[in-house]
Amino acid sequence: MSKPSESDRRKQRDASLRTLDETIAEHLAHAWRTGEIQSAESYGKPLKDAEGWAQTPMEFRLPFKILKNADVVPPEVEMFHRRAVLREALAACGDEAERRALRQRLSELEQALALRLEGMRSSGRV
Repeated sequence: MSKPSESDRRKQRDASLRTLDETIAEHLAHAWRTGEIQSAESYGKPLKDAEGWAQTPMEFRLPFKILKNADVVPPEVEMFHRRAVLREALAACGDEAERRALRQRLSELEQALALRLEGMRSSGRV
């Protein structure tokens, strides 16, 4: 038996998406007929903006939304998280040699973060 072509795979995927769309449409139609949608607390009200949506520059909203939906953290956000962890470790550390090493790592991370953010600013992406 031969391997399905890219075109065949695409047709199968499209067919399964249509089937899924039809299933969703059936569920929505049923919920509408039974009044389930109209009885929802949020019915007729605008959707709430996601946290930080208004503060996010317009050109980053869609990419960040896609990353969030895929459970992927943007690299800059991950760097902020690592910085917070390093700061906590530094505050809790009692050994001076370890504190120096943590300060060095924190300094390097903050420099990398500053360069990354400055690059975004200078390119007009922030």
